[in-house]
Amino acid sequence: VLLPLLGFLANGALALLAARRAVGGGRREDEEDVAAGMHARGGSPAGGRAGDHGHAPGSAHGGAHGGAHGGAKPWTHRWPSWLGPGVIGLAFVIAVVNFLRMAGAELHEPAVVPYWQWIMAGAVEIDAALQLDALSMILTLIVTGVSFLIHVYSVGYMGEDPGYPRYFAYLNLFVFFMLVLVLGSSFVTMFVGWEGVGLCSYLLIGFWFTDRAKADAGKKAFIVNRIGDFGFLIGIFLIAVNFGSVDFVPVFEQAPELLTYGGGLATAIGLFLFLGAVGKSAQIPLYVWLPDAMAGPTPVSALIHAATMVTAGVYMVARASVLYALAPAASATVAGIGVLTALFAATIGLAQYNIKRVLAYSTISQLGYMFLGVGVGAYAAGIFHLMTHAFFKALLFLCSGAVIHALHRAFHHTGKDRDPEDMRNMGGLSRYLPITWITMWVGTLAIAGIWPFAGFFSKDEIIWQTAVRAVGPFRGLYTVYWVMALAAAVLTAIYMARLMVLTFHGETRTGEDERRHLHEAPRVMTVVLVVLAVLSVFGGWVNVSESLRKSMVGLFGLLPAAEWLHHWLEPVTELADEVRLAQLGEPAREAPLGGGEVGWALAATVLAVAVVLATVRVISSWKYRLAAETPEPVGLRRVLYHKYYVDELYDLMVVRPVLALSRAAWRFIDDEIIDRTVDAVGLVARALGWLGSRLQTGQVNTYALVLALGVLLLLGVTIAR
Repeated sequence: VLLPLLGFLANGALALLAARRAVGGGRREDEEDVAAGMHARGGSPAGGRAGDHGHAPGSAHGGAHGGAHGGAKPWTHRWPSWLGPGVIGLAFVIAVVNFLRMAGAELHEPAVVPYWQWIMAGAVEIDAALQLDALSMILTLIVTGVSFLIHVYSVGYMGEDPGYPRYFAYLNLFVFFMLVLVLGSSFVTMFVGWEGVGLCSYLLIGFWFTDRAKADAGKKAFIVNRIGDFGFLIGIFLIAVNFGSVDFVPVFEQAPELLTYGGGLATAIGLFLFLGAVGKSAQIPLYVWLPDAMAGPTPVSALIHAATMVTAGVYMVARASVLYALAPAASATVAGIGVLTALFAATIGLAQYNIKRVLAYSTISQLGYMFLGVGVGAYAAGIFHLMTHAFFKALLFLCSGAVIHALHRAFHHTGKDRDPEDMRNMGGLSRYLPITWITMWVGTLAIAGIWPFAGFFSKDEIIWQTAVRAVGPFRGLYTVYWVMALAAAVLTAIYMARLMVLTFHGETRTGEDERRHLHEAPRVMTVVLVVLAVLSVFGGWVNVSESLRKSMVGLFGLLPAAEWLHHWLEPVTELADEVRLAQLGEPAREAPLGGGEVGWALAATVLAVAVVLATVRVISSWKYRLAAETPEPVGLRRVLYHKYYVDELYDLMVVRPVLALSRAAWRFIDDEIIDRTVDAVGLVARALGWLGSRLQTGQVNTYALVLALGVLLLLGVTIAR
């Protein structure tokens, strides 16, 4: 945990030294001023849609470090290349060692390590403590492993950015707070990490804060998350009041005794905690911040979307699984919001042209699947999809970064003012970026749920568990969820195949001059893509169900592990599983429309392949023009392109009324009441001072007269009493 914090301190010191050197060297621009000039890449800074590859104009890679200084980089910009990834890599090694030791010891009880007594509030005592168990171990491996790869990729992607040491300082701090979140032993410690990743998201999304649009995106993410965090706090308060503790171990042990199954208190705790997850994990209605988070550097998008912040809500629900097992209405709400978000976001992804925005709505949709899994009680399936999604979503975002990196460089060399993130300005890039093309197809096939890629096993597991858990009081509702999940899976295959065709296939729309400057990303970036591609292929093989493993899907038993992750997480989920088994009974063995797991798995992959091939064929037959030449879409496509006008609706119903109320409070309450009251007090004091000054004449006889009158007054009062 401390290694990323040490990295933050070291890189932060380097960033401060770099800024001081810039000022001390007499240069007019400091780091942020140079960064502001750098944002002209691909377009004007005001546009807010230029590429973000991190290279300033002017060098063979887009510019010499610092904008125009050229020559070797100063040591303050060389050391972060080793410090930033190094501390995360070392943290990953330690996590692997702990994992191997835990696997050998077969640890069934959590290991809680208290450091100091932190808070005492009445009967509630909270220690600063960390907890290592099966769930936190898996999340630690995911966070440190994927984050390390993103840090390495950033060395090549952000190497020419003048804010390079500051970037790695923020990145290290982000990982530190995420580790606090997943390793905390109580809801309060988790909340510290919860708020910390929110702070870091604000810093990284608004990394180029001199660009107003990017700064606003960071503020939007921060403010929207505060809405959800308010609910999370209420949930923590309810737990503290009713359990007398906020530590995970005593709360979960007492929950079956203190909470009534389906009772109001259990439901309230579950819903308020989930409100925090809705904000942090970008679910309806608080999802609007995540698409705008694309304003930050592309590796930041990969970090937020794949390995850290947005998965925090899913982790929290899985961690509190016993509380949700005791609250079936809250669980049904979690699953319902999740599957609705999955379908809703997938429809928006069909009509977007910004490559990172398509992936952003893809993330929102896939997070919906995770919440569907943990909502129906398939906690291991939800965490399984969280893990595989970290692999293929990091891969997809970093591949998009490689595309943006290449296009910006080409547009810069030819002086074209085009958006390197718009897929209408791409096309036919497979021959220029072969490694990026192949690895991004791997990620696409994984997220589309095609065998034998990782997403096939994890996403289809959630869909299948939704089908067989359509029992109990919400049987009909869960059946509807299952159908919606199937529909979202089809749409996922469509919008991802569309992205690949527009980006890599067909005719090249970049222009003849630009093609000469298109080439693959540096090796430090492509190596990361290959590693993530391998994980996106084989990462799903660790949790193949027994029935699938014995079928042709599992190569008739040749796949190495059967439900390994499910068994690994049993010490964490067994209490919740016992509650669900006692109240709802065993899950069904067939889907609502009939058929077993193997049949539906085969049907799903055949359908996904057919949808991908049909989409490739259809989209390839369409003619696309450059973004600047494309007319505004019409009809349903216009609605989808503008994201159902939800942002405009929020602006009309929330932002503008709040601004109007704030202005009214400023003008009438602040100016007219508070300011006038304060001014009146000042005037009264001034008047009293003026009256007092009239008595200060400087004449002794006047003072003697006043003294005599005072003495007579005191005598009169004394006699009267």
